[in-house]
Amino acid sequence: MMNERPRMNKKLKILKILCGTALMMGLISSCSTSTDPSDAYKGESAQQIYMKGKIALQDRSYSEAIKRFEALDVQYPYGAHAESAQLYIIYAYYMKEEYILAVAAADRFIRVHPTHPNVDYAYYMRGVSNYYQNMGILEKLVLVDLATRDLSQIQKSFNDFNELIIRFPQSKYVPSAHQYMVYLRNVLANHELGIGEYYYNRKAYVASANRASGLVAHYQGAPAVVDGLVLMAKSYHQLGLSKLEQDTITVLKYNYPNVNLHS
Repeated sequence: MMNERPRMNKKLKILKILCGTALMMGLISSCSTSTDPSDAYKGESAQQIYMKGKIALQDRSYSEAIKRFEALDVQYPYGAHAESAQLYIIYAYYMKEEYILAVAAADRFIRVHPTHPNVDYAYYMRGVSNYYQNMGILEKLVLVDLATRDLSQIQKSFNDFNELIIRFPQSKYVPSAHQYMVYLRNVLANHELGIGEYYYNRKAYVASANRASGLVAHYQGAPAVVDGLVLMAKSYHQLGLSKLEQDTITVLKYNYPNVNLHS
Protein backbone atom coordinates (compact mmCIF):
# COMPACT_ATOMS: atom_id res chain seq x y z
CA MET A 1 0.00 0.00 0.00
CA MET A 2 2.91 2.31 0.70
CA ASN A 3 4.01 2.04 -2.92
CA GLU A 4 0.57 2.91 -4.33
CA ARG A 5 0.72 6.61 -3.37
CA PRO A 6 3.69 7.47 -5.67
CA ARG A 7 1.99 5.62 -8.49
CA MET A 8 -1.26 7.49 -7.91
CA ASN A 9 0.61 10.80 -7.78
CA LYS A 10 2.32 9.95 -11.05
CA LYS A 11 -1.02 9.08 -12.66
CA LEU A 12 -2.48 12.39 -11.44
CA LYS A 13 0.45 14.29 -12.91
CA ILE A 14 0.01 12.55 -16.26
CA LEU A 15 -3.74 13.27 -16.17
CA LYS A 16 -3.09 16.95 -15.46
CA ILE A 17 -0.63 17.12 -18.35
CA LEU A 18 -3.13 15.48 -20.69
CA CYS A 19 -5.93 17.80 -19.57
CA GLY A 20 -3.69 20.81 -19.95
CA THR A 21 -2.66 19.69 -23.43
CA ALA A 22 -6.27 19.11 -24.42
CA LEU A 23 -7.23 22.53 -23.13
CA MET A 24 -4.38 24.16 -25.03
CA MET A 25 -5.36 22.35 -28.22
CA GLY A 26 -8.92 23.49 -27.76
CA LEU A 27 -7.81 27.08 -27.39
CA ILE A 28 -5.59 26.82 -30.44
CA SER A 29 -8.43 25.25 -32.40
CA SER A 30 -10.90 27.93 -31.36
CA CYS A 31 -8.44 30.64 -32.27
CA SER A 32 -7.69 29.10 -35.64
CA THR A 33 -11.38 28.87 -36.53
CA SER A 34 -12.19 32.49 -35.60
CA THR A 35 -12.64 34.79 -38.57
CA ASP A 36 -10.73 38.01 -38.82
CA PRO A 37 -12.77 40.53 -40.86
CA SER A 38 -9.56 41.70 -42.51
CA ASP A 39 -8.94 38.17 -43.86
CA ALA A 40 -12.48 37.14 -44.76
CA TYR A 41 -13.60 36.95 -48.40
CA LYS A 42 -10.19 38.10 -49.69
CA GLY A 43 -10.80 36.32 -52.94
CA GLU A 44 -13.87 38.45 -53.63
CA SER A 45 -14.18 42.02 -54.85
CA ALA A 46 -15.87 44.72 -52.78
CA GLN A 47 -18.89 44.50 -55.08
CA GLN A 48 -19.15 40.74 -54.61
CA ILE A 49 -18.90 40.95 -50.82
CA TYR A 50 -21.53 43.68 -50.75
CA MET A 51 -24.02 41.97 -53.06
CA LYS A 52 -23.69 38.61 -51.32
CA GLY A 53 -24.20 40.41 -48.03
CA LYS A 54 -27.47 41.85 -49.33
CA ILE A 55 -28.52 38.41 -50.53
CA ALA A 56 -27.77 37.04 -47.05
CA LEU A 57 -30.02 39.72 -45.58
CA GLN A 58 -32.83 38.80 -47.95
CA ASP A 59 -32.39 35.14 -46.96
CA ARG A 60 -32.44 36.17 -43.27
CA SER A 61 -28.94 34.81 -42.85
CA TYR A 62 -28.08 37.70 -40.58
CA SER A 63 -24.86 36.29 -39.16
CA GLU A 64 -23.46 35.80 -42.65
CA ALA A 65 -24.63 39.27 -43.66
CA ILE A 66 -22.90 40.81 -40.64
CA LYS A 67 -19.65 38.96 -41.43
CA ARG A 68 -19.71 40.19 -45.01
CA PHE A 69 -20.57 43.79 -44.25
CA GLU A 70 -18.00 43.96 -41.44
CA ALA A 71 -15.37 42.48 -43.77
CA LEU A 72 -16.29 45.06 -46.39
CA ASP A 73 -16.03 47.83 -43.80
CA VAL A 74 -12.56 46.66 -42.75
CA GLN A 75 -11.12 45.79 -46.15
CA TYR A 76 -12.64 48.64 -48.15
CA PRO A 77 -13.32 51.42 -45.58
CA TYR A 78 -13.41 54.11 -48.26
CA GLY A 79 -15.20 52.10 -50.92
CA ALA A 80 -18.48 52.97 -52.58
CA HIS A 81 -20.49 50.59 -50.40
CA ALA A 82 -18.77 51.08 -47.03
CA GLU A 83 -21.34 53.47 -45.56
CA SER A 84 -24.30 51.43 -46.79
CA ALA A 85 -22.69 48.32 -45.29
CA GLN A 86 -22.51 50.04 -41.90
CA LEU A 87 -26.23 50.79 -42.07
CA TYR A 88 -26.99 47.20 -43.01
CA ILE A 89 -24.95 46.04 -40.00
CA ILE A 90 -27.29 48.00 -37.72
CA TYR A 91 -30.30 46.34 -39.31
CA ALA A 92 -28.79 42.84 -39.23
CA TYR A 93 -27.94 43.09 -35.53
CA TYR A 94 -31.45 44.37 -34.85
CA MET A 95 -33.03 41.47 -36.71
CA LYS A 96 -30.81 39.05 -34.77
CA GLU A 97 -32.20 40.67 -31.62
CA GLU A 98 -28.68 41.65 -30.57
CA TYR A 99 -29.91 45.07 -29.57
CA ILE A 100 -26.83 46.20 -27.64
CA LEU A 101 -24.70 45.62 -30.74
CA ALA A 102 -27.29 47.35 -32.92
CA VAL A 103 -27.17 50.40 -30.64
CA ALA A 104 -23.36 50.36 -30.72
CA ALA A 105 -23.36 50.17 -34.52
CA ALA A 106 -25.87 53.03 -34.73
CA ASP A 107 -23.80 55.14 -32.33
CA ARG A 108 -20.70 54.55 -34.44
CA PHE A 109 -22.47 55.54 -37.65
CA ILE A 110 -23.86 58.72 -36.05
CA ARG A 111 -20.41 59.62 -34.71
CA VAL A 112 -18.51 58.92 -37.95
CA HIS A 113 -21.14 60.14 -40.45
CA PRO A 114 -23.12 62.93 -38.71
CA THR A 115 -24.09 64.56 -42.03
CA HIS A 116 -24.85 61.41 -44.01
CA PRO A 117 -28.17 61.58 -45.93
CA ASN A 118 -29.39 58.46 -44.10
CA VAL A 119 -28.10 59.24 -40.62
CA ASP A 120 -31.74 59.69 -39.53
CA TYR A 121 -32.13 55.93 -40.03
CA ALA A 122 -29.32 55.34 -37.51
CA TYR A 123 -31.07 57.57 -34.98
CA TYR A 124 -34.33 55.74 -35.56
CA MET A 125 -32.81 52.26 -35.26
CA ARG A 126 -30.98 53.30 -32.11
CA GLY A 127 -34.31 54.25 -30.57
CA VAL A 128 -36.04 51.05 -31.66
CA SER A 129 -33.13 48.90 -30.45
CA ASN A 130 -33.08 50.62 -27.07
CA TYR A 131 -36.82 50.03 -26.86
CA TYR A 132 -36.67 46.30 -27.55
CA GLN A 133 -33.56 45.87 -25.44
CA ASN A 134 -35.81 46.24 -22.39
CA MET A 135 -38.50 43.88 -23.70
CA GLY A 136 -38.58 40.20 -22.75
CA ILE A 137 -39.86 37.51 -25.10
CA LEU A 138 -43.29 37.46 -23.47
CA GLU A 139 -43.51 41.24 -23.62
CA LYS A 140 -43.04 41.15 -27.38
CA LEU A 141 -45.87 38.65 -27.73
CA VAL A 142 -48.45 39.95 -25.26
CA LEU A 143 -49.23 43.26 -23.61
CA VAL A 144 -47.36 43.56 -20.32
CA ASP A 145 -47.37 46.53 -17.97
CA LEU A 146 -43.86 47.93 -18.30
CA ALA A 147 -44.57 50.49 -15.60
CA THR A 148 -43.49 47.94 -12.99
CA ARG A 149 -40.01 47.51 -14.49
CA ASP A 150 -36.73 49.38 -14.64
CA LEU A 151 -37.36 51.86 -17.43
CA SER A 152 -33.86 53.22 -18.02
CA GLN A 153 -33.74 51.80 -21.56
CA ILE A 154 -37.26 53.04 -22.20
CA GLN A 155 -36.15 56.55 -21.25
CA LYS A 156 -33.13 56.22 -23.55
CA SER A 157 -35.41 55.13 -26.37
CA PHE A 158 -37.76 58.07 -25.76
CA ASN A 159 -34.79 60.45 -25.86
CA ASP A 160 -33.49 58.86 -29.09
CA PHE A 161 -36.82 59.32 -30.86
CA ASN A 162 -37.12 62.85 -29.51
CA GLU A 163 -33.65 63.70 -30.84
CA LEU A 164 -34.58 62.27 -34.24
CA ILE A 165 -37.72 64.41 -34.42
CA ILE A 166 -35.86 67.57 -33.38
CA ARG A 167 -32.89 67.06 -35.70
CA PHE A 168 -34.76 65.68 -38.72
CA PRO A 169 -38.37 66.93 -38.63
CA GLN A 170 -38.84 66.01 -42.30
CA SER A 171 -37.52 62.46 -41.93
CA LYS A 172 -39.75 59.64 -43.14
CA TYR A 173 -39.14 57.94 -39.79
CA VAL A 174 -40.72 60.78 -37.78
CA PRO A 175 -44.33 59.44 -37.87
CA SER A 176 -43.23 56.07 -36.53
CA ALA A 177 -40.93 57.70 -33.97
CA HIS A 178 -43.81 59.88 -32.80
CA GLN A 179 -46.03 56.81 -32.28
CA TYR A 180 -43.29 55.18 -30.22
CA MET A 181 -42.94 58.36 -28.17
CA VAL A 182 -46.66 58.53 -27.40
CA TYR A 183 -46.62 54.95 -26.16
CA LEU A 184 -43.38 55.44 -24.20
CA ARG A 185 -44.68 58.66 -22.69
CA ASN A 186 -47.71 56.78 -21.39
CA VAL A 187 -45.53 54.01 -19.98
CA LEU A 188 -43.25 56.50 -18.23
CA ALA A 189 -46.28 58.39 -16.89
CA ASN A 190 -47.79 55.18 -15.51
CA HIS A 191 -44.47 54.42 -13.90
CA GLU A 192 -44.44 57.80 -12.14
CA LEU A 193 -48.04 57.34 -11.04
CA GLY A 194 -47.26 53.91 -9.62
CA ILE A 195 -44.40 55.31 -7.57
CA GLY A 196 -46.57 58.20 -6.36
CA GLU A 197 -49.31 55.82 -5.24
CA TYR A 198 -46.72 53.66 -3.50
CA TYR A 199 -45.61 56.66 -1.43
CA TYR A 200 -49.20 57.72 -0.71
CA ASN A 201 -50.16 54.26 0.55
CA ARG A 202 -47.22 54.47 2.94
CA LYS A 203 -48.28 57.93 4.13
CA ALA A 204 -45.25 59.62 2.56
CA TYR A 205 -47.47 62.45 1.32
CA VAL A 206 -44.74 64.93 0.41
CA ALA A 207 -43.09 62.33 -1.83
CA SER A 208 -46.42 61.33 -3.41
CA ALA A 209 -47.33 64.97 -4.08
CA ASN A 210 -43.94 65.60 -5.69
CA ARG A 211 -44.22 62.53 -7.92
CA ALA A 212 -47.74 63.45 -8.98
CA SER A 213 -46.69 67.04 -9.67
CA GLY A 214 -43.79 65.85 -11.82
CA LEU A 215 -46.12 63.53 -13.71
CA VAL A 216 -48.56 66.34 -14.50
CA ALA A 217 -45.77 68.72 -15.52
CA HIS A 218 -43.75 66.39 -17.78
CA TYR A 219 -46.28 63.99 -19.33
CA GLN A 220 -49.06 66.22 -20.63
CA GLY A 221 -51.52 64.24 -22.73
CA ALA A 222 -50.90 60.93 -21.01
CA PRO A 223 -54.01 59.25 -19.57
CA ALA A 224 -52.23 58.95 -16.22
CA VAL A 225 -52.32 62.75 -15.82
CA VAL A 226 -55.93 62.56 -14.59
CA ASP A 227 -55.02 60.16 -11.80
CA GLY A 228 -51.92 62.24 -11.16
CA LEU A 229 -54.06 65.31 -10.43
CA VAL A 230 -56.30 63.28 -8.15
CA LEU A 231 -53.25 61.99 -6.30
CA MET A 232 -51.93 65.54 -5.96
CA ALA A 233 -55.20 66.76 -4.44
CA LYS A 234 -55.35 63.83 -2.03
CA SER A 235 -51.73 64.31 -0.98
CA TYR A 236 -52.20 68.04 -0.37
CA HIS A 237 -55.34 67.24 1.65
CA GLN A 238 -53.38 64.87 3.88
CA LEU A 239 -50.68 67.50 4.31
CA GLY A 240 -53.25 70.16 5.27
CA LEU A 241 -52.29 72.35 2.30
CA SER A 242 -55.81 73.59 1.53
CA LYS A 243 -54.85 76.25 -1.02
CA LEU A 244 -52.80 73.80 -3.12
CA GLU A 245 -55.53 71.20 -2.80
CA GLN A 246 -58.23 73.59 -4.05
CA ASP A 247 -56.03 74.84 -6.90
CA THR A 248 -55.46 71.26 -8.02
CA ILE A 249 -59.17 70.44 -7.83
CA THR A 250 -59.95 73.55 -9.90
CA VAL A 251 -57.51 72.44 -12.62
CA LEU A 252 -58.91 68.91 -12.49
CA LYS A 253 -62.56 70.00 -12.81
CA TYR A 254 -61.78 72.49 -15.59
CA ASN A 255 -59.89 69.97 -17.75
CA TYR A 256 -61.72 66.78 -16.76
CA PRO A 257 -65.24 67.78 -15.63
CA ASN A 258 -66.51 64.20 -15.53
CA VAL A 259 -63.90 62.94 -13.10
CA ASN A 260 -65.17 62.07 -9.61
CA LEU A 261 -62.46 63.05 -7.17
CA HIS A 262 -63.86 60.81 -4.43
CA SER A 263 -64.39 57.66 -6.52
